[in-house]
Amino acid sequence: MSTYISEKLRSQIENDAGHRCGYCLSDETLTGIPLSVEHLIPEALGGETTRANLWLACRPCNEYKGTQTQADDPETGKTVSLFHPRKQVWSEHFCWSGDGSLIIGKTPTGRATVIALRLNRTLLVKARKRWVMVGWHPPN
Repeated sequence: MSTYISEKLRSQIENDAGHRCGYCLSDETLTGIPLSVEHLIPEALGGETTRANLWLACRPCNEYKGTQTQADDPETGKTVSLFHPRKQVWSEHFCWSGDGSLIIGKTPTGRATVIALRLNRTLLVKARKRWVMVGWHPPN
């Protein structure tokens, strides 16, 4: 199912998100691939198509997330909420590895999100390493 999102609403969401995926922080100008508007609470779970429930995500993060809103923290085994880019601060839940190529979960939410959305998928890590070499990564 594809819900219509007006150009005005999409523009607001792009500005809110800074043209970056809310999860892996990939910048669409680096990838050359437009980001998707995703429902933070999926429509299938009653999420509305409103600015408060929409954010940008790259296609892989959006697809891996699917209808999930929770996942297991690999450290504790407890089920926790996934990271919510509109309500939570990325740097409180994640940090970059020393070389800037890997996202490390700092909290149960961060760790669960890294695993569930595969934020360190091989191709993306390779791209990040190249972005680091030219000074485009990690983002501020």
